[in-house]
Amino acid sequence: MIALDTGAIEEIAVLGAHCDDIAIGMGGTLLSLAEAVPGLRVRALVLSGAWTEREAEERSALGAFCPGADLDITVLAIPDGRAPAYWDRIKNALNEFRQSCEPQLVFGPHRGDAHQDHRLLAELVPTEFRDHLILGYEILKWETDTPRPTAFHPLTLQVAEEKARLLYKHYPSQTSHDWFDEQSFLGLSRLRGVQCRSSHAEAFVLEKAAISFGNR
Repeated sequence: MIALDTGAIEEIAVLGAHCDDIAIGMGGTLLSLAEAVPGLRVRALVLSGAWTEREAEERSALGAFCPGADLDITVLAIPDGRAPAYWDRIKNALNEFRQSCEPQLVFGPHRGDAHQDHRLLAELVPTEFRDHLILGYEILKWETDTPRPTAFHPLTLQVAEEKARLLYKHYPSQTSHDWFDEQSFLGLSRLRGVQCRSSHAEAFVLEKAAISFGNR
Protein backbone atom coordinates (compact mmCIF):
# COMPACT_ATOMS: atom_id res chain seq x y z
CA MET A 1 0.00 0.00 0.00
CA ILE A 2 1.16 3.55 -0.74
CA ALA A 3 0.79 5.65 2.40
CA LEU A 4 -0.38 9.26 2.61
CA ASP A 5 0.53 11.24 5.73
CA THR A 6 -1.86 13.89 7.07
CA GLY A 7 0.85 15.64 9.03
CA ALA A 8 0.36 16.84 12.59
CA ILE A 9 -3.18 16.63 13.95
CA GLU A 10 -4.37 18.61 16.95
CA GLU A 11 -8.11 18.77 16.32
CA ILE A 12 -10.69 16.74 14.41
CA ALA A 13 -14.38 17.28 13.68
CA VAL A 14 -16.66 14.24 13.66
CA LEU A 15 -20.24 14.38 12.45
CA GLY A 16 -23.07 11.89 12.61
CA ALA A 17 -26.75 11.86 11.77
CA HIS A 18 -27.59 9.58 14.70
CA CYS A 19 -26.11 8.58 18.02
CA ASP A 20 -23.80 5.60 17.28
CA ASP A 21 -23.00 6.56 13.63
CA ILE A 22 -19.61 8.01 14.53
CA ALA A 23 -18.59 5.11 16.74
CA ILE A 24 -19.71 2.50 14.19
CA GLY A 25 -18.04 4.28 11.31
CA MET A 26 -14.72 5.22 12.90
CA GLY A 27 -14.54 3.99 16.49
CA GLY A 28 -11.22 2.26 15.88
CA THR A 29 -9.77 5.41 14.33
CA LEU A 30 -10.91 7.45 17.34
CA LEU A 31 -9.21 5.00 19.70
CA SER A 32 -6.01 5.14 17.65
CA LEU A 33 -5.96 8.93 17.35
CA ALA A 34 -6.68 9.46 21.05
CA GLU A 35 -3.72 7.24 21.91
CA ALA A 36 -1.39 8.79 19.34
CA VAL A 37 -2.26 12.43 20.12
CA PRO A 38 -2.53 13.16 23.87
CA GLY A 39 -5.03 15.95 24.46
CA LEU A 40 -6.49 15.64 20.97
CA ARG A 41 -9.38 18.05 20.50
CA VAL A 42 -12.46 16.20 19.27
CA ARG A 43 -15.46 18.28 18.25
CA ALA A 44 -18.58 16.21 17.59
CA LEU A 45 -21.96 17.11 16.12
CA VAL A 46 -24.86 14.63 16.07
CA LEU A 47 -28.14 15.58 14.41
CA SER A 48 -30.64 13.54 16.41
CA GLY A 49 -31.22 12.08 19.86
CA ALA A 50 -31.14 15.14 22.14
CA TRP A 51 -32.77 14.70 25.58
CA THR A 52 -33.24 10.93 25.09
CA GLU A 53 -31.43 7.80 26.28
CA ARG A 54 -29.63 7.87 22.94
CA GLU A 55 -27.85 11.10 23.87
CA ALA A 56 -26.73 9.59 27.17
CA GLU A 57 -25.41 6.55 25.30
CA GLU A 58 -23.58 8.75 22.81
CA ARG A 59 -21.84 10.86 25.42
CA SER A 60 -20.76 7.78 27.36
CA ALA A 61 -19.59 5.99 24.22
CA LEU A 62 -17.59 8.85 22.70
CA GLY A 63 -15.95 9.43 26.06
CA ALA A 64 -14.81 5.80 26.00
CA PHE A 65 -13.67 5.99 22.38
CA CYS A 66 -11.68 9.20 23.02
CA PRO A 67 -9.84 8.57 26.30
CA GLY A 68 -7.79 11.57 27.38
CA ALA A 69 -9.12 13.76 24.57
CA ASP A 70 -10.57 17.26 24.88
CA LEU A 71 -14.05 16.19 23.81
CA ASP A 72 -16.99 18.49 23.07
CA ILE A 73 -20.28 16.97 21.89
CA THR A 74 -23.35 18.73 20.52
CA VAL A 75 -26.50 16.63 20.04
CA LEU A 76 -29.49 18.08 18.19
CA ALA A 77 -33.13 16.98 18.14
CA ILE A 78 -33.74 16.45 14.40
CA PRO A 79 -36.34 13.62 14.12
CA ASP A 80 -34.80 10.31 13.06
CA GLY A 81 -35.49 9.58 9.39
CA ARG A 82 -36.74 13.10 8.64
CA ALA A 83 -33.51 15.05 8.06
CA PRO A 84 -34.39 16.20 4.50
CA ALA A 85 -37.44 18.02 5.90
CA TYR A 86 -35.15 19.98 8.23
CA TRP A 87 -32.60 21.11 5.64
CA ASP A 88 -32.46 24.74 6.81
CA ARG A 89 -32.07 23.82 10.46
CA ILE A 90 -29.28 21.35 9.71
CA LYS A 91 -27.51 23.78 7.40
CA ASN A 92 -27.59 26.47 10.08
CA ALA A 93 -26.36 24.05 12.75
CA LEU A 94 -23.49 23.00 10.53
CA ASN A 95 -22.54 26.62 9.96
CA GLU A 96 -22.50 27.29 13.69
CA PHE A 97 -20.48 24.12 14.29
CA ARG A 98 -17.97 25.10 11.62
CA GLN A 99 -17.44 28.47 13.29
CA SER A 100 -16.73 26.75 16.61
CA CYS A 101 -13.81 24.57 15.53
CA GLU A 102 -10.61 24.51 13.48
CA PRO A 103 -9.98 20.85 12.64
CA GLN A 104 -7.22 19.42 10.49
CA LEU A 105 -9.48 16.47 9.61
CA VAL A 106 -13.25 16.17 9.19
CA PHE A 107 -15.11 12.86 9.39
CA GLY A 108 -18.72 12.23 8.38
CA PRO A 109 -20.91 9.78 6.45
CA HIS A 110 -20.32 9.26 2.74
CA ARG A 111 -22.60 10.46 -0.05
CA GLY A 112 -23.51 6.96 -1.24
CA ASP A 113 -25.12 5.95 2.05
CA ALA A 114 -28.65 4.61 1.51
CA HIS A 115 -30.07 6.26 4.66
CA GLN A 116 -31.48 9.66 3.78
CA ASP A 117 -30.26 11.27 7.02
CA HIS A 118 -26.68 10.07 6.47
CA ARG A 119 -26.75 11.09 2.83
CA LEU A 120 -28.03 14.60 3.49
CA LEU A 121 -25.38 15.22 6.12
CA ALA A 122 -22.69 13.94 3.74
CA GLU A 123 -23.86 16.34 1.06
CA LEU A 124 -23.89 19.35 3.40
CA VAL A 125 -20.58 18.84 5.22
CA PRO A 126 -18.42 19.99 2.26
CA THR A 127 -20.52 23.15 1.89
CA GLU A 128 -19.27 24.32 5.30
CA PHE A 129 -15.87 22.62 5.54
CA ARG A 130 -14.79 23.80 2.10
CA ASP A 131 -11.00 23.68 2.54
CA HIS A 132 -10.67 20.60 4.71
CA LEU A 133 -9.74 16.99 4.15
CA ILE A 134 -13.05 15.17 4.58
CA LEU A 135 -13.18 11.41 5.06
CA GLY A 136 -16.52 9.64 4.67
CA TYR A 137 -16.94 6.64 6.97
CA GLU A 138 -19.14 3.62 6.31
CA ILE A 139 -21.97 2.53 8.60
CA LEU A 140 -22.72 -1.17 8.77
CA LYS A 141 -26.48 -1.80 8.57
CA TRP A 142 -29.25 -3.69 6.79
CA GLU A 143 -29.05 -1.80 3.47
CA THR A 144 -26.65 -3.09 0.80
CA ASP A 145 -24.87 0.25 0.44
CA THR A 146 -21.35 -0.81 1.38
CA PRO A 147 -19.07 1.56 -0.57
CA ARG A 148 -15.91 0.98 -2.57
CA PRO A 149 -13.60 2.89 -0.22
CA THR A 150 -10.55 4.79 -1.37
CA ALA A 151 -8.71 5.28 1.92
CA PHE A 152 -7.93 2.79 4.67
CA HIS A 153 -6.80 3.16 8.28
CA PRO A 154 -5.15 -0.08 9.47
CA LEU A 155 -6.11 -1.28 12.95
CA THR A 156 -4.54 -3.85 15.20
CA LEU A 157 -6.66 -6.81 16.23
CA GLN A 158 -6.71 -5.40 19.77
CA VAL A 159 -8.15 -2.07 18.63
CA ALA A 160 -10.74 -3.76 16.39
CA GLU A 161 -11.86 -5.98 19.26
CA GLU A 162 -12.00 -3.02 21.66
CA LYS A 163 -14.15 -1.09 19.19
CA ALA A 164 -16.60 -3.98 18.92
CA ARG A 165 -16.69 -4.40 22.70
CA LEU A 166 -17.32 -0.71 23.36
CA LEU A 167 -20.08 -0.53 20.76
CA TYR A 168 -21.95 -3.41 22.36
CA LYS A 169 -21.39 -2.02 25.86
CA HIS A 170 -22.35 1.61 25.31
CA TYR A 171 -25.33 1.28 22.94
CA PRO A 172 -27.68 -1.17 24.70
CA SER A 173 -30.67 0.38 22.92
CA GLN A 174 -29.32 -0.98 19.63
CA THR A 175 -28.46 -4.57 20.59
CA SER A 176 -31.91 -5.82 19.55
CA HIS A 177 -30.97 -5.21 15.90
CA ASP A 178 -29.90 -8.48 14.29
CA TRP A 179 -26.83 -6.83 12.72
CA PHE A 180 -25.61 -5.06 15.85
CA ASP A 181 -23.10 -7.49 17.33
CA GLU A 182 -19.37 -7.91 17.70
CA GLN A 183 -19.14 -10.51 14.92
CA SER A 184 -20.60 -8.08 12.39
CA PHE A 185 -18.23 -5.25 13.30
CA LEU A 186 -15.18 -7.51 13.34
CA GLY A 187 -16.22 -9.09 10.04
CA LEU A 188 -16.28 -5.72 8.26
CA SER A 189 -13.02 -4.53 9.80
CA ARG A 190 -11.36 -7.82 8.87
CA LEU A 191 -12.54 -7.41 5.27
CA ARG A 192 -11.15 -3.88 5.12
CA GLY A 193 -7.94 -5.18 6.65
CA VAL A 194 -7.59 -7.72 3.86
CA GLN A 195 -8.00 -4.91 1.33
CA CYS A 196 -5.07 -2.95 2.78
CA ARG A 197 -2.87 -5.85 3.91
CA SER A 198 -3.57 -5.38 7.58
CA SER A 199 -5.12 -7.45 10.34
CA HIS A 200 -8.12 -5.11 10.51
CA ALA A 201 -8.95 -1.64 9.21
CA GLU A 202 -11.56 1.05 8.88
CA ALA A 203 -12.26 2.37 5.40
CA PHE A 204 -13.21 5.82 4.18
CA VAL A 205 -14.41 7.47 0.99
CA LEU A 206 -12.12 10.32 -0.02
CA GLU A 207 -13.79 12.60 -2.55
CA LYS A 208 -11.13 15.22 -3.12
CA ALA A 209 -7.58 16.00 -1.95
CA ALA A 210 -4.57 17.99 -3.09
CA ILE A 211 -1.27 16.12 -3.11
CA SER A 212 2.22 17.57 -2.67
CA PHE A 213 4.86 15.39 -4.31
CA GLY A 214 8.29 14.92 -2.74
CA ASN A 215 9.63 17.32 -0.13
CA ARG A 216 8.81 20.57 -1.85
